[in-house]
Amino acid sequence: MAAIRLVSGVLTVGVWTLLSRILGFVRDILIAAWLGTGPVAEAFLVAFALPNMFRRFFAEGAFNMAFVPMFSKKVEADDGARDFAQNALAALTLVLIIFTVLATIFMPWLVLAMASGFRGDERFDIAVTLGRIVFVYILFISLAALFSGVLNATGRFMAAAAAPVLLNVILIGCLLLAEYGFGTSIVGESQGARHGTLISYGVVAAGIAQLVLVWWAAAKAGYPLRLSLPRPSPELKRLLIIAAPAALAGGVVQINLLIGRQVASFFDGAVAWLSYADRLYQLPLGVVGIAIGIVLLPDLSRRLQAEDIAGSRAALSRATEMSMALAIPAAVALAAISVSLVSALFERGAFGAEDTRNTALACAIYGLGLPAFVMQKVIQPLYFAREDTKRPFYYAVVAMVLNAVIAVGLMGSLGFIAAAIGTTVAGWGMLALLWSGSRGMGEAATFEPGTGPRLIRILAAALVMGVLLWTVDRLLLPGVMATSPVIGLAILCLGGIGFYGGAGLVLRAFTITELRQSLRRG
Repeated sequence: MAAIRLVSGVLTVGVWTLLSRILGFVRDILIAAWLGTGPVAEAFLVAFALPNMFRRFFAEGAFNMAFVPMFSKKVEADDGARDFAQNALAALTLVLIIFTVLATIFMPWLVLAMASGFRGDERFDIAVTLGRIVFVYILFISLAALFSGVLNATGRFMAAAAAPVLLNVILIGCLLLAEYGFGTSIVGESQGARHGTLISYGVVAAGIAQLVLVWWAAAKAGYPLRLSLPRPSPELKRLLIIAAPAALAGGVVQINLLIGRQVASFFDGAVAWLSYADRLYQLPLGVVGIAIGIVLLPDLSRRLQAEDIAGSRAALSRATEMSMALAIPAAVALAAISVSLVSALFERGAFGAEDTRNTALACAIYGLGLPAFVMQKVIQPLYFAREDTKRPFYYAVVAMVLNAVIAVGLMGSLGFIAAAIGTTVAGWGMLALLWSGSRGMGEAATFEPGTGPRLIRILAAALVMGVLLWTVDRLLLPGVMATSPVIGLAILCLGGIGFYGGAGLVLRAFTITELRQSLRRG
């Protein structure tokens, strides 16, 4: 078996994802400065969330969770992988075109489903208008996700990982053009109206650019797929049977997000606060958790096809150690220095001190759930590689109920922050269910003996780092943060790396030799 190189694959996806997320922060910093947390900002965030939410039904959350394992096994067995991918592309395209047309027609109801608190004010009309523009993005980005699945299953990660960079480059360009007077507004004259208009059109352009990039890369890799009508086949039927529970599971996850936005929509500015906080914890989640999941799913699928039990166990152990070595310190840092982090990144222009405090609170709470969100990406491939999408759906329903009870039940006393608390608690609940369910999968789904002790040492090193970071932030840097927040944040980031690295080496959470060996193994 030509095994996928786990470490090098994760590094490739992680580096490109990091670049994308950094550019995403630049984009959000510009949105925060020029749109603030006003009606256009909140309307655009809701409108943009719509295609991103539904793409998880048709792409990452459902279709690819079914498609990648089946395609990977066909690649491993040399059993008609190209024909299968061609037919899957045809079926997905047909479904997406129909759905996009229907969603555009019924956009007012979709906006109400996302943010019923917008009813009766200008945010609703703006969100409907912008939503009808940006929803076309789902067609292009979902098709791009299928091509990305083809590339990932064959061990080619670069193009698919680089594609999201195009989105942020194009949106940053649109924001700069708007700021310098280019273009006109189609949503009135509110603060940032021209910016909101241009970036909405930019979203569609970015979707086209991402699709072209991964289509070209797939063609170069030997899979020049073309649009055609879908052909009924046993493989396509099997794909749809597996994808249906995954789509429902994706729907449950999106309902969790809907619950959060519904709660936030009843508090002025809260949609933006939660959105900016979400961006912060999504950085390590994307760089670590999503990168691990993208590489681990085809790797496990191909190892199971080859009956490589020892390799599956080793891959799971390395993925867990790698993800937690990065996610746990990131979670501790988000909790320890959230105010300084948000202040340095966003507090300028229309984004004020109150916005910083509320966003930082949500960021810290999301941070507490980060290890759970990341580990879900590690454990879920154990199910999907076995073409088991039903149990993750059942677990997601339980997590949804837990999230709803907490978020809605506590909003009266805790306000918008109840949504963040519900998300974090539900994340840990989902992980507990996934872990419990995986215990019956045999030796291939177990850790190697040294993984547990290593995770304890990683946690200890991260806590040492957190205490030192908190001390430096509160006692040594207030003056620097007041005069030059960017320099202060740079000091905290470099200090955090140094504190964690030093504590990790002393506590033997990792060693230089092991790091070198991991890189050589790939």
